[in-house]
Amino acid sequence: QVQLVESGGGLVQDGGSLRLSCEVSGDIFRVNVFAWYRQAPGKERELVANITTGSMTHYADSVKGRFTISRDNARHTSYLQMNDLKPEDAGTYYCAATLSPAHNANWYWGQGTQVTVSS
Repeated sequence: QVQLVESGGGLVQDGGSLRLSCEVSGDIFRVNVFAWYRQAPGKERELVANITTGSMTHYADSVKGRFTISRDNARHTSYLQMNDLKPEDAGTYYCAATLSPAHNANWYWGQGTQVTVSS
């Protein structure tokens, strides 16, 4: 069984920083793609960033230059460094991962971690 556990969320002031972590555990050999999504109340879940096995990254336009996604393959862990946080960045952040490069690979999801940004 594969589990994803996020951590690092919390309350931060406008302009502050947080670092989220996502650890994958279970019967796994390697994580293929890590992705971070977020969902604000009343809004749809949106992709924030993802990172491939080869460390190629993609960011939503709204976070470019402020957020950095990274990964530690030995620890099956991804990190999302969030700087210059804004109130519109608030929401529940979810980590997702695939374990296979196959086009139809399953996505595994974490339970989410809350990020609150006070203005």
